Amino acid sequence: MDTPSGILKFLKPGQFEAVKEFAKDKETPFLVVNLNYIEKNFDELEKNLPYAKIYYAVKANPNNEVIKILAERGSNFDVATIFEMDQLFSLGISPERMSYGNTIKKEKDIAYAYEKGIRLFATDSDSDLNKIARQAPGSRVFFRILCDGSGADWPLSRKFGAHPDVIFNLAIKAKKIGLEPYGLSFHVGSQQRDIGQWDNAIAQCKYMFDSLSEAGIDLKMINMGGGFPSNYMQPSNDIEIYAKEVTRFLEEDFGEDFPEIIVEPGRSIAGGSGVLVSEAVLISQKSVTNHYSWLYIDAGKFGGLIETLDEAIKYPIFTESSASGELEENESNLKEYIIAGPTCDSMDILYEQNKYKLDKNLKEGDKMYILTTGAYTTSYSAVCFNGIPPLKTYITRF
Repeated sequence: MDTPSGILKFLKPGQFEAVKEFAKDKETPFLVVNLNYIEKNFDELEKNLPYAKIYYAVKANPNNEVIKILAERGSNFDVATIFEMDQLFSLGISPERMSYGNTIKKEKDIAYAYEKGIRLFATDSDSDLNKIARQAPGSRVFFRILCDGSGADWPLSRKFGAHPDVIFNLAIKAKKIGLEPYGLSFHVGSQQRDIGQWDNAIAQCKYMFDSLSEAGIDLKMINMGGGFPSNYMQPSNDIEIYAKEVTRFLEEDFGEDFPEIIVEPGRSIAGGSGVLVSEAVLISQKSVTNHYSWLYIDAGKFGGLIETLDEAIKYPIFTESSASGELEENESNLKEYIIAGPTCDSMDILYEQNKYKLDKNLKEGDKMYILTTGAYTTSYSAVCFNGIPPLKTYITRF
């Protein structure tokens, strides 16, 4: 069977057939991660932001093979917990290549990170800053500015960061209590499709740099976090456009000699590498007058697809014969489905407001291919809700 035309927006010719062949005799659900995509996406980001240090967000996809291939290419790493640290240490990655980027930290975990050699810490509160001063004296700290996440499919607002007046006082205090106030950070929201959000955040950083300089604090770094997109159903610009615009924003505010720049990509590196292979478990009608069939598959919110909460991330979904969301030459072959997961939790509905157009002759037992699932799937997968094991991962190249 030829590759459905719609899928060519997401996979190169022949790759869909390679995934289908790979999946033929395997029990679903599982994730296939293509290391070629990991390498390509890292190289493209490095090419387009040559002045930036890349700290891969381990939480996006912590698979050892993914981490190792990025380490070989020179990546640094953003870690959220001591468990991610230990994983990297076990792979021979040195603490100098790690940033403890979580602003919510136990004091004993800060002490552990410091003992292991980590000297770069994020913070956004007085309490956390005091913990770092006690347990990681002399370390570099960077202060996270609050962003509202407007324009992002998966906002990271409210919980992280603080307003500039709080950040100003934290930076002043950091120097007094034996830490090095090193820089600022922000996160414009994951899968951010409004590039202008970087302009707003960088302008805030410039204001903070100038204000703190007047107070005797010379910051040296801006950590721009993540936010660069992957290729889902809703369109976004290519990384070249993002990089060009972000560079322009930096130059407008800081001139040609702008500070050390860090980026923390996760989704943009790993997202496009993954295909989650699932299976149609049940197709049913709720009433004789209802226009929509319910399609239950064996992967759901608790099996790696948690980012379908509020239908925020709209994954491309394909059967072997039709493309979701695509108007093929013969639309009469398609019908709209509500898609739900397999568990006994009524929250486990993936897409109800946004119906997906799939093969009207879809049968129970047919395989489903959910694309751009290389990031935030296995790492979000529940351990054993309903007794279902975590999402299995296969690493390959195709």
